[in-house]
Amino acid sequence: MKKLGFGLMRLPQNDANDPANIDIGQVKKMVDMFMEKGFTYFDTAWMYNGFASEKAAKTALVERYPRDSFTLATKLHAGYVNSLEDRDKVFNTQLEKTGAGYFDYYLLHGIEKEMLEKYEKFDCFQWLQKKKEDGLVRHIGFSFHDTPELLDKILTAHPEMEFVQLQINYLDWESPWIHSRGCYEVARKHNKPVIVMEPVKGGTLAKIPETAENLFKQHSPDMSISSWAIRFAASLEGVMVVLSGMSDIAQMKDNLGYMEELVPLTDDEKAMCFKAAEIINEKIAIPCTGCSYCTDGCPKHIAIPQYFSLYNEDMRERLDEKGWTVNFTNYDILNGKFGKASDCIGCAHCEGVCPQHLPIIENLKKIASHYGK
Repeated sequence: MKKLGFGLMRLPQNDANDPANIDIGQVKKMVDMFMEKGFTYFDTAWMYNGFASEKAAKTALVERYPRDSFTLATKLHAGYVNSLEDRDKVFNTQLEKTGAGYFDYYLLHGIEKEMLEKYEKFDCFQWLQKKKEDGLVRHIGFSFHDTPELLDKILTAHPEMEFVQLQINYLDWESPWIHSRGCYEVARKHNKPVIVMEPVKGGTLAKIPETAENLFKQHSPDMSISSWAIRFAASLEGVMVVLSGMSDIAQMKDNLGYMEELVPLTDDEKAMCFKAAEIINEKIAIPCTGCSYCTDGCPKHIAIPQYFSLYNEDMRERLDEKGWTVNFTNYDILNGKFGKASDCIGCAHCEGVCPQHLPIIENLKKIASHYGK
């Protein structure tokens, strides 16, 4: 299996403010491009694209290609499991939404300490093993967002798990919150294949500070900036697939161009990535990946990732000279459909589900102050 996976998490939309309004025509073209080049791995999940991603997979992929020609992965998220019955309710609905008949890879989604307790309470590891025995799942594993120590504990307790999905990119490699390197090393210790998520960190590593960009452009002028991030992850030993949440045909074309015949990074090129990470870390204000887990269930319907993106852009500007950016207008436009940053009531639901463990409440206060000027 080729190492690039199509992450169906950030699909192209007809309406930028409605993630479920997917541009299915463009998705079909992207699927065709992907399959034509011999790539086969597709990754979706229950809540992706406003709960519409699995259905899009059926329309763009399952109904148009022989079942044995592609690999489909989806996930069970603890946030939607509150009883033993809920496990099968979600799973059976996923089979119906995708029309896949079975799943090649099925994951317990986004394990961290609190979610692990829930997965164990409802016996999800044994439940998933039974799905494999019944032929409804080919390979079982989980995605993970916590410490290397907890990952080691889980893999020791559950050797039946066949793979692990980790957030790995050169910016988070030494992060004390994400633990990319540490978790990767634990997976290798247990000899588990690794699927990489967020290699471009939600687009952060596609648009980097000019100083960092120049490092890459001086070395290889024709390579895209995001290609360095994906190749960094794909160059790691034991990595089975690198997921890319491609949002348009241009991104698909770029990724296929260098991943069809992958050239691993040299040691010097890896060092260049880490130098770029130092530069980026000095500039980024809020390291949000835009996964939008925080928005589902927000009582004030606050557009948290969008506000973080606007704020990050502004923090890279010379505001002392400009005094104003177009993002002040963009913020007002978003306020017409979503709650303001100042509407936050501090319920902390968002912080409880954030894979990046961001202090969202405090960051919303900063944004409210910034755009309230």
